[in-house]
Amino acid sequence: MRGRSSRRTCRLSGGTNVRKLEALLNPRSIAIVGASKNFAKLNGRPLKFLLDKGYKGAIYPINPAYDHIGELPCYPDVASLPEAPDLAVIAVPAKMVPDSLRDLGEKGAPAAVVFSSGFSEVGPAGAELEEDVRQIVRRYGMALCGPNGLGLINAFEHVMATFSQFANGETSAGPVGFVTQSGAFGTAIAALARERHLGLGYFVNTGNEVGSGFAEIMTDVLADPRIRVGAGYVEGLKDGKAFAELAEHAMGLDKPLVVTKVGKTQAGARAAASHTGSLAGEDAVFDGVCSQFGVIRAADEEHMLDVLDVLSLGVRPDGPRVGLITQSGGAGVLMADKAEELGLEVAPLGKQTTARLKEIVPAFGAVANPVDITAQFIAEPEIFRDSIKTVLGDPNVDVGVVWFQLMHEFVDTLVEVFKDIRQGIDKPLLVCWVAGPKDGIDAVRDLGFSVFRSAGAALTAAAELVRYAERRRNWLGECDVADEPVGERLSFSVSGVVPSLEACEFLRRSGVPMVETQFCASERAAVEAAHRIGYPVVMKVESADVTHKTDVGGIRLGLGDEAAVREAYERIMSDVSRSCPGADLRGVLVQAMDRSEAVEMVIGLQQDAIFGPVVMVGMGGVALEVARDVTFRRAPVSEAEAMRMIDGLRGAPLLGPVRGRPAIDKQALAAMVAAVSRVGIANAGNVAELDINPVRATPDGALAVDWLLVTAAPNNASEHVF
Repeated sequence: MRGRSSRRTCRLSGGTNVRKLEALLNPRSIAIVGASKNFAKLNGRPLKFLLDKGYKGAIYPINPAYDHIGELPCYPDVASLPEAPDLAVIAVPAKMVPDSLRDLGEKGAPAAVVFSSGFSEVGPAGAELEEDVRQIVRRYGMALCGPNGLGLINAFEHVMATFSQFANGETSAGPVGFVTQSGAFGTAIAALARERHLGLGYFVNTGNEVGSGFAEIMTDVLADPRIRVGAGYVEGLKDGKAFAELAEHAMGLDKPLVVTKVGKTQAGARAAASHTGSLAGEDAVFDGVCSQFGVIRAADEEHMLDVLDVLSLGVRPDGPRVGLITQSGGAGVLMADKAEELGLEVAPLGKQTTARLKEIVPAFGAVANPVDITAQFIAEPEIFRDSIKTVLGDPNVDVGVVWFQLMHEFVDTLVEVFKDIRQGIDKPLLVCWVAGPKDGIDAVRDLGFSVFRSAGAALTAAAELVRYAERRRNWLGECDVADEPVGERLSFSVSGVVPSLEACEFLRRSGVPMVETQFCASERAAVEAAHRIGYPVVMKVESADVTHKTDVGGIRLGLGDEAAVREAYERIMSDVSRSCPGADLRGVLVQAMDRSEAVEMVIGLQQDAIFGPVVMVGMGGVALEVARDVTFRRAPVSEAEAMRMIDGLRGAPLLGPVRGRPAIDKQALAAMVAAVSRVGIANAGNVAELDINPVRATPDGALAVDWLLVTAAPNNASEHVF
């Protein structure tokens, strides 16, 4: 049955943000189950932090061993509390957690944080205990953070539901919401952010994610209007759909999402019959989904903080043109090289800008981009100020980067200059202060500038800022565009590898251009098919047992007459039988052969365990085995997104004009990728894998010439059976 077409609606910011996890993230009262008088112990720290940081809500320590902890009354059990707390912090041994949660559920507590370890991370017995916890929180509808986690901090309201040593220091609230799946490493990132004066409004360690997971918590964190950017440390995802929805939600709010994900291989990855299955490791798919939905993937903690630093300021560039200002000609050359390497444009400055710079910059400096203002600005600070303002005032410049070094004796002067600059610009300006004094760097950061330790770090952050701004412009531009119908859900005659002709007809019905193909069970039928199609033709073995035909002699090309067809049929049957004894050889496929110059591509589809249907495009043919130049997206994709996939390939230049050959019709190729993605959505759970390799891409279009389709199981619910 053909699915309906849909219209994409952008969910933009505005109005009231209702948070499902309000009691977890902003509780009006907090109970601490297992609270201790010893503030140095794990179960004593939360109370200490709440008191020290000035939490304004009610605090209810629970421990039958005490009447009071300090001036606070201590309750013997949950039932004795004067009210149901918004949030309960559970700091008792794992075996006591289920009963504690039941008691809280009966009391009416809507949320809990569980510090305790000893669950699925320790083995089968712990996994059983964890399942008990899962069932309890479901029964009572409780929001749960943990178990086996550090808990959370809401720095705005001084909620310290944590034992993390990060809370020992200053916890100034800021525009970054940080959600991490690692407690210790997340604490290290938070500490580094504090060193940079980069305030974390929220710090949440999700632990084992028995209740609320990464995506759900981050969604509610981003709902806080005081948060301008989200940061995440991810070790693995259980719900790819939720992550994709989070990413699109963040895009709608214009709150960038910066994520560091570890784990470059997919544990338990199965051997797959098609190329797509063998290449679609978890990390490759995750990388593609990040690109698709505008998530910035940071390589490590320093990269993450660099990007957060510039994105948290909220200023977006209109394009990729960068203006470089430096006190060193050598640094300027290095910066120009790095900028172009990162995809930034070193903008030629306008005539008026150049003329003005000649009035400002000493004659022994340089007024082209990069602008070398020389060390003379130390004696004449106005050179520094006026050069930056002039470059950023050029309409050919979208973002500025300024480089200088040391200046320990001139901190006060520079800070005053940056104060003046801050008032006169409306474009992003990134500051690279190499080996600068900490007090100076901190002062400039406090003025609202991002300060970096090297030119490479500054320019990398600038490039991420530019890419995010471009991705959001694309996203906004594609809002309210009607999607294509999702296509038909069909069933097949077999489970597993689908006969090629059956698969061909299915793909053709789904909008995928297919080469003219006929199945032939005999030599005579092959000759008749070749006459009907017209010479030259291609002949391929047809067998569910042979998935890579070239490797076993199962393909013959350029058959120009009847004699060639007869010989090819005999040789294919002989060669394949020898290479694959016992294979069920049903016959051959005879196809039209196009001799025009083409670039071989691959388009694939698979049902990913985390993200569901994912589509792939890459450089195809035999080159796929060597170059592995492919990219993935979560299905479905628009033709515009498919075009971005194609343009992002390392081999994309081969699709342009080459040695007199016109450019490949990339739009036709993008249309095929989009069509395949809709096949994945319409047949989720039905089509397990699809590998179209090669796709012949020419200046006149794109055509599938070989394919492998694998079903998960027979599906008899469809109206159509081939």
